[in-house]
Amino acid sequence: MTTFKRTLALAAALTVTAMPLAAPAMASTSGTTDLSASLTQLNDSGVTADVTGSVDGNEVTIEITPNGLLADAPHAQHIHIGGTNSCPSPDQEGSGADGALQVTDAAGSYGAIAVSLTTEGDSSADSGLAVDRFPVGDASYSRTLEVSDEVAAQIAAGDGVVVIHGVDLDGSGAYDGDVMSDLDPSLPEEATNPAACGTLDVASMAMPGGGVDTGVGGTAGDSSLTYVVGGAALAAAGAAGVVLLRRRTAQDS
Repeated sequence: MTTFKRTLALAAALTVTAMPLAAPAMASTSGTTDLSASLTQLNDSGVTADVTGSVDGNEVTIEITPNGLLADAPHAQHIHIGGTNSCPSPDQEGSGADGALQVTDAAGSYGAIAVSLTTEGDSSADSGLAVDRFPVGDASYSRTLEVSDEVAAQIAAGDGVVVIHGVDLDGSGAYDGDVMSDLDPSLPEEATNPAACGTLDVASMAMPGGGVDTGVGGTAGDSSLTYVVGGAALAAAGAAGVVLLRRRTAQDS
């Protein structure tokens, strides 16, 4: 093989070798799935809430910071799963007083209770109305709960919906009214009607940081360095091929 052909062969080989090296490394060895939700009002409650959380194996960690809930009153809160895994329209009306949206009116959207976000003790659907173990007013919430494999997988897949309940429909400052709850006829509907809802979405994966900017440490930095080295080798080989081609052309002429 002539020098010219050997050089072209080397350039081609470096091209094939450098291309895979240029691909950025995708990285995540963690088994934790991060979650977030922004809850918006239902039943004209004016309630909003920011939710963050994670799923790690069978453990679900949830943190909630609400705003606008009825003060001095307990507020049931749950992760619902089922239906269309979504929230109803904020202006959707239901079967309650003056068209108030009750829990079952929106079950087709957010499904049934899968996890009761209680402050202590049991957190299964059986504690869905454990009013003595739910936060009061705008109290923040943070707890790690153990759930089943199926529920953990559904929440990690982004199928969970967080719903906070309890609405002061008539502005009296307490749960009252003539219409009773569709979940517990011993309670007024205001105690269980949904006040805010938000889908518990899987947080977007951020690309590894630091390495690209500094060129030091991290998978991203190694990947960028490989790209530069591979590209430089490819450019050098290509340049050598061009020089030899020009020399050969000059000799032939």
